[in-house]
Amino acid sequence: MSFNLHRNPPFRAEHLGSLKRPQYLLDARYKDAKPDAELAPLEDKAIKDIVSTQLDLGFHAIGDGEYRRHMFWGTFWPTLDGMEEVQNPPIETFRMYVPDIAAFMETGHKPGESVYCVGKIRHTGKSTYVDQFEYVKGLLPTEKWGDIKLTLAAPNWYHLRYVDGKAYPKDVYANDKEYFADVAKAYQAELDILYKAGLRNVQFDDPNLAYFCSEKMLEGWKKDSNNTVTADELLGLYIQLYNDCIAKIPDDMHVGVHLCRGNFVNSRHFSEGGYDRIATKLFTTLNMRTYYLEYDTPRAGGFEPLKNLPANKNVILGVITSKFPELEDKEKMKERIYQAADIIASGTEGGTREEALKRIGVSPQCGFASHAEGNLIDIEGMKRKLKLVREIADEVWPGEP
Repeated sequence: MSFNLHRNPPFRAEHLGSLKRPQYLLDARYKDAKPDAELAPLEDKAIKDIVSTQLDLGFHAIGDGEYRRHMFWGTFWPTLDGMEEVQNPPIETFRMYVPDIAAFMETGHKPGESVYCVGKIRHTGKSTYVDQFEYVKGLLPTEKWGDIKLTLAAPNWYHLRYVDGKAYPKDVYANDKEYFADVAKAYQAELDILYKAGLRNVQFDDPNLAYFCSEKMLEGWKKDSNNTVTADELLGLYIQLYNDCIAKIPDDMHVGVHLCRGNFVNSRHFSEGGYDRIATKLFTTLNMRTYYLEYDTPRAGGFEPLKNLPANKNVILGVITSKFPELEDKEKMKERIYQAADIIASGTEGGTREEALKRIGVSPQCGFASHAEGNLIDIEGMKRKLKLVREIADEVWPGEP
C-alpha cells in the first residue's frame, strides 16, 4: 500500500505516538500517586485536549498521546500468561552492551522494571490496548476511526536485552524458535481483537532493530561468548518474528514500524549508526508497509540506504527532532525530503523524484515522551514542532493529508 489521495494511512504529516503529558497528569500519577480510579478522569481530560490539538494542527493519524501508559510499550507484556513484571530486576540478567542498558548504567541508573518469561506465553483473550482505542473512537466521528493510530510494543523487546538463556526458562522453551512462536500467537490474538474493534492503523515501536546499526552493540555481541547466533542471524529471526506476528492481519490493516534510537534522561539517545548495514534485509524481507525512520541528526547516517526501499513500501522521514525546542529551518527540511526522494528514485529503474515523493511522509524523529516525563521540550514547544511538520507536508504535498 503506497500513498494515495484517499484517506488511508500513512499520511504525509505524521507523529510517532507519544506526546508531552500535562503537568497535572504527571503530578497525579507520580507525585500524588493517585489510584487508577482517580487517575482515569484526569487521563480522559488530557486525552480529549490532545486529540483536539492534533485535529487543530491538521493531523490525521490521531492518537491518545500514550497518556494512559507509563512507558511507550504500555501494558501488553505483563498481562500475558507466562510473563511476569519484576521491579528492580537482577542486573546480571541483562546484556550490558545493549544500548539502552548501557545508557542506564553510564548515567548511574539501572532498569527499574522488566518483564520475564516464567511459563508458556498465551494471550488471555483480554486486550489492554483496546480500551485506549475505544476511548479515542468516542472522541471522533465514525469516518475518522480508520485514521486512528495505535502504537504497539516490539515483539522482541524482552528478548534482546537479556543474556542468552535468560529470556525464558529452558524447561519452558527449548529454544528461541519455540519462544518466538508463542510470542507471535499472542500478537496475532491482540491484533485480531483490535481489528474487530475497528483499528486499521498500527505502528510498532522498536528500538531493538536500530541497535543492529550500532557498532558498539555489534562489537559487544561478538565478544559475548554466551551468544549462540550471530547478530545478523538474530536480526533475521526478529524479522521472521514480526512477519509471523502480522501474518494473519487483513489487507486493510496498515502496519508500520518505527526504528527508535531511544529517549532517556535529558533527551539522551541510545544508539547510533546508519541504516546501511540492515537496509536491504529490513526493507525487502520485513513485511511492513511503512518505515518510520529517525533522521534528525547525523547519528542515523545518510539517506543512501533508502535506495533499497521497494516500490510498494513507504517511508516517513523523521527529520524534525522531538528532543529539543529549537525549530528547524523549514526550507532546509524540505530540501532534505527532496534529497531522500532522489535517492529512493535512484534505486528504481526509470525512477523519478515525483514518483518517489508519493511514498514519503514527514514527522518528528521520535515521540515527545516515550517515558512519561518526556524530552527537554514543553507542550507549547511540541505544538510548534508539530505545526512545522504539518507546514512542511502542506508545501511538499499540497492538498494531501
